[in-house]
Amino acid sequence: MPKPRPFILILIATTCIANAGAGDVPLPQEPAQEAQPASFPGEWQLLHASIGVSAMHMQLLPGDFVLMFDRTDMGPSNISLAAMAPCAPTADGADCTAHSVLLDLRSNVLHPYPLATNPWCSSGALLPNGTLLQTGGFSNGDRVARLFSPATGWVELPSFLAARRWYATDMILPDGRVIVLGGRRQFNFEFFPHDDAAPALTFFPFLDETTELDAEDNLYPFLHLLPDGTVFVFANDRAVVFDPYNRAPLRRLPAIPGGVPRNYPSSGSSVLLPLSPDAPEHAEVLVCGGAPRGAYHLALRNATFVPADRTCARIAPTDRDPAWAIEEMPLARVMGDMVLLPTGDVLIVNGAAAGTAGWELGREPVTRPVLYRPDAQLGARFEALAASAIPRMYHSSATLDTYGRVLVGGSNPHVGYVFANATYPTELSLEAFLPPYLDAWLDGARPRVLAAPGEVGYGEATAVRFEVTAPSGAAAAAGVAAGEVRVAAVAPAFVTHSFGMNQRVVELAVGRVAQLDVGVYEAEVAAPPTPGVAPPGYYMWFVVHAGVPSCAAWVRMRPLGPVP
Repeated sequence: MPKPRPFILILIATTCIANAGAGDVPLPQEPAQEAQPASFPGEWQLLHASIGVSAMHMQLLPGDFVLMFDRTDMGPSNISLAAMAPCAPTADGADCTAHSVLLDLRSNVLHPYPLATNPWCSSGALLPNGTLLQTGGFSNGDRVARLFSPATGWVELPSFLAARRWYATDMILPDGRVIVLGGRRQFNFEFFPHDDAAPALTFFPFLDETTELDAEDNLYPFLHLLPDGTVFVFANDRAVVFDPYNRAPLRRLPAIPGGVPRNYPSSGSSVLLPLSPDAPEHAEVLVCGGAPRGAYHLALRNATFVPADRTCARIAPTDRDPAWAIEEMPLARVMGDMVLLPTGDVLIVNGAAAGTAGWELGREPVTRPVLYRPDAQLGARFEALAASAIPRMYHSSATLDTYGRVLVGGSNPHVGYVFANATYPTELSLEAFLPPYLDAWLDGARPRVLAAPGEVGYGEATAVRFEVTAPSGAAAAAGVAAGEVRVAAVAPAFVTHSFGMNQRVVELAVGRVAQLDVGVYEAEVAAPPTPGVAPPGYYMWFVVHAGVPSCAAWVRMRPLGPVP
């Protein structure tokens, strides 16, 4: 642990969805009073039968808000703008409905916001100050940068982008800048804010090399920031690592065996696996699902929907000689979303078992999420969980919230809103999936955060205060006596088209855990060591006790210097 420095803990007022508490050592125990039930497969809850729009894009914001939006060229949505809000001009006149909504997680209340330009198939990143940067889209929105916060709503920066960005990817860098890479027929990248001392655009030949005639299969490339500040870029079936500051490629990684494309429209998904304080320089990337080469054309031209891929490929790009290791999911999946959980596990949810992304091109919804445990033994890492009753096909999304739930919304495989006479109608509902750790039987072991720092600097020593309710027999059986305490910092993702941009879990080093009162504890915690490990900005800090996470506290990683 680094040398302690003075720090301020901010008292947290939490209202957890599942009874939340926070845990430590040694805890009082009671004898077991009931037998442990069979493994909890998770649970689905309907939060809203309709949010008014189809959640094609989703971003969790500091303060426990979730922004969801679709397109402005689909016709009127099912939620009206406030009486005084301006109507957005469309080809048919003024559309006085909202195409973006903000959900207040604490009250479950929706607030509509007007959108002036079209963000269809756009990209985004949360800036260090907590504002969402949202880039590109279609038609009048393809060169627009937008800023969003609950207080200001949408603020547009017309013609800010040096190239049209449709199906691009955004990623925050260690200095707080955002790289905007790719998009349809855009084999280049640029930065937000602009770098006036350098060319506006930098050619990125890897995207040119990985594009396929007509099908492309390299849109929405998977970008992951590695701990040394370099960038892992995956497109089609292969990857490179490059230096964004010198704008230079560093090395090529081997292609995934089998040749299956993993990017849009053969949409698989990808995550950077959680970073450990024991080896912060080590990083692993997981890529799952996709569609066989040629699947897009078979679906588009012949209405032939070939089975999706069922493999996951895992690689450590920071190793000297990285190589892909292949695993097989229990369910084949295309258009799935991968969500990092505070326990370090990965939830794979949404999508189809046949076809590809694109209008009307997917079949056989996969309604059962799958849990992937990265640290389990090979062959025992996957577990299929409880199924939803709602198909989530093309244009669906999923993200972790501060309560540890996974919010799931969207699904619209049509050009417009289609609610009848369709195999998979436009879906406006919003669900929450409760992973196995939200089993009520574990509530006795569940931590509740009482105080956490509002802001920390890199490598600083700080503390998190939490409580654990008096454990029942169920909690004791779950391992409360062991007193295992971990703290995970989770960066919220901008989610669209099966990829969570900037999604990240950093496990923090935990030192001494002291008991302050009955059931109340304080854990010494070391903040992430560098901005390569954790870029500046807002993170959800979860206390995880005996494998059971708390609700999260928002903590800001302070930039090393002024953000450009």
